[in-house]
Amino acid sequence: MHLLWALIIGLVIGALAKLVMPGKDGGGILITMLLGVAGSIVANLVGHAAGWYQAEEGAGLIASVVGAVLLLGIYRAASGRKALP
Repeated sequence: MHLLWALIIGLVIGALAKLVMPGKDGGGILITMLLGVAGSIVANLVGHAAGWYQAEEGAGLIASVVGAVLLLGIYRAASGRKALP
C-alpha cells in the first residue's frame, strides 16, 4: 500500500513540476509519475546531506517539486530541448 501511495504522490509532484516548468515533454503519465518520485528522492538526499532533515524525516511537497523541476531542467539541458516560447 505504501508503494501505491508513493506513486500517486509522485504523479502529483511530477504534474506540478511540469506545470511550473512548461514545455514539450513526452512520456505521459508514467514518466510524470517517475519524475515526481525521483524528484522526491533527490530532495530527500540533498536535504539529508545538507542537514535540513533528521534521519527519520523525509522531504516535503515543495522540496519534492523543486527536486523534480531540477531533474526536468537537467533532462532538457542534456537532450537539447527548450521550453515552449
